[in-house]
Order: sequence, then structure tokens, then C-alpha cells
Amino acid sequence: MLYAVFMSSALPPFPKSEELLDTPELLDVGPAAEEPCLRADAARNRAKLLQAAARLIAEHGVAGVTMEAVAAAAEVGKGTVFRRFGDRTGLLMALLDHSDKELQADFLGGPPPLGPGAPPLERLRAFGVAVLYRSDERLDLLLAAQSEPTRRFSHPAFRALRMHVMVLLRQILPDADCELLSLTLMAYLDPALISHLTRQCGMPMERLEAGWTDLVDRVTGAAGPA
Repeated sequence: MLYAVFMSSALPPFPKSEELLDTPELLDVGPAAEEPCLRADAARNRAKLLQAAARLIAEHGVAGVTMEAVAAAAEVGKGTVFRRFGDRTGLLMALLDHSDKELQADFLGGPPPLGPGAPPLERLRAFGVAVLYRSDERLDLLLAAQSEPTRRFSHPAFRALRMHVMVLLRQILPDADCELLSLTLMAYLDPALISHLTRQCGMPMERLEAGWTDLVDRVTGAAGPA
């Protein structure tokens, strides 16, 4: 992993930002950490299953993705799908991996303000906007892939995004408990909240974007005194 895991009870000195961002490296959002490195044939089978699942989503929506349907579409036994992904949530999370890696590539090595080269405050603002709009584009899949909070918060993709937010916060607020603050900011970007605000409350994405910028500015003190 690119970043170390920090304990909130004792925040150690953090590496300088240029040590982290000048050599972009994709964080691990692929198979779970306990899954061994896949053999070439296993990797091909995994890709085949994900392609079948993607076709089912395109044709029938996320509701059409079941372990049985994916097995049938890929012409393999149902047990093969369960062995590879564990359950439906694991399968859906695997479908999200590619988009997660694209986002990581953008904020670790893409152009500013999302990527390196802009001040950390501007990068934090741009990060939230990018996550909001990308989440809106794949909201049904994100919602279907969510499981209980403990599993969601421990998933490598979520940890990768939270670590990036924590890195930027440590540059802006070196004396703050940025581990907890990063979780506070990530809560605003939760797909279930985005769905509630846009689909049930009818809020436009532009309002959520403005709300993110306002939240970041208030948390970091950029908004100035009230």
C-alpha cells in the first residue's frame, strides 16, 4: 500500500506530500487481500465472469445480476462464481474496481487540480466533486454493492479514497485528528446519501457540489470566521 495506516490514538509525523505524490502508484482495489495472486487461467476466468456481469447490467440493470445469471451467461458452474467472488456483493464490488482505479490514477497522477500540482485545499475540493459525479453515474451499482457498514468501510477501495483525503487534510491541518476528519468528509460522499438527496429530495448535483466545497472550506478554516 502507498500509505501507512494511522491509529487515531497517536498520530505519527506524516511524510512530506511530495514524497507521496511525485511517484503515483495505484492502490490495491482489486481482489481482496487474502486472495492469492491469480494464475493466468484464473485471471481469464475472472475477467470472463466480470464481462458476463457487465452485459447483464447493460441488458437488465443491476437487479439482473445474480450469481446464477452470471454463471449461466459465462457458461460456467454456479460454484465457480461463488469461489471467485464469495457472494453477490463481492461480485458487484469487483465490477467497481476498474472505475475505482481510474479515479485513483486521476488523483494520484492526473492533471491538477485533482492530481498533483495544485494546493492541497484545491485538490480536496476537486476530489469531492469528482467522486460526487462519478458516483452519480453508477449509483445503482454502488448501492447494490454496499453491504453492512463494517464491511464497506474496510473495503480497499473505500480505504484508498479515505487515505487520500487524510493525506490532503494532514497537509492543510497538520495538528488535527485527520483520520477522523477524513471519515467525516467521506460521509458526505456516501452513495446512499447521494441517492437520497438527488432521487428522493430532488436536489441537483450542482447543489451537492457547492455543499461539498462549503463543507471543505468550513472544516479546513478556508471559509474564514463566521
